[in-house]
Amino acid sequence: MINTLNLNLNYDDPIKIAEDIYWVGFYDEETGLHCNPYLIVDGDEAVVIDGGSRPDFPTVMTKILKTGTDPSSIRGLIYHHYDPDLCGSVSDYEDIIERDDLRIMSALENNFFIRHYGPSASLVDIAEFNDRFTFKSGRVLEFIRTPYAHSAGSFITFDELSGVAFTSDLFGSYGRQWDLFIGIDDACRTCEKLDACPQSRTYCPIVDILTFHQMIMPSGKALRHAIQQILKTPAGMVAPQHGSVIPVEQDFRAIGARLMDLKGVGIDRIITDEGDAR
Repeated sequence: MINTLNLNLNYDDPIKIAEDIYWVGFYDEETGLHCNPYLIVDGDEAVVIDGGSRPDFPTVMTKILKTGTDPSSIRGLIYHHYDPDLCGSVSDYEDIIERDDLRIMSALENNFFIRHYGPSASLVDIAEFNDRFTFKSGRVLEFIRTPYAHSAGSFITFDELSGVAFTSDLFGSYGRQWDLFIGIDDACRTCEKLDACPQSRTYCPIVDILTFHQMIMPSGKALRHAIQQILKTPAGMVAPQHGSVIPVEQDFRAIGARLMDLKGVGIDRIITDEGDAR
């Protein structure tokens, strides 16, 4: 496993987060919503996960090229939902990859909307392949459904070989203070005073994660179901599409437990009981 913490990272380059897996995102210092496309390379094949917006595409593709990956080796584009920060550049990828057998993969519920970005290739419903993508080597990416977290067709991708779960918005965050990797210590994992740090720290990444889920997820029920699906996997690392990678299993499972108990998520912040609006 790559030592991902306490590194002097150059965000102008692709960054390896696990063996043959790269962050190829854009570090935008002007926004608190950092987007994280990922590249998986398996021999002479590759897959891009949540490829990014159209304005970010030149940066993302430059980083893909810096890994030594030939665009024509990209067999699949995986989109966990249909937002423009994931899918806006889908036509740009097609223009550069130039493969007749390129798969643009998402859930059927997402494909209804992804088609409006104008892809020329056929959109593939992941159900057609039993929620799996298999490389020629036999390496398997498993697609795990997380409906309404935050779209009806949301899912995550679990790479069985590396143990990395690509979790889309789940485990994501919004915040002006950003690093690609975050870690928390024992005191933070069990802290009950997140609003006033007992260690007098000026920044708590857990607060940003919890607040993001309260704002983005539709309801506590949808969030709990989605987190349950992730915690059932043997994942050792989670790589969200927003925020920071959480490379230590103990850390993301501790944060997952907090998300399971999170109150005031989505509509639950506005309506406490059916028909009871605040």
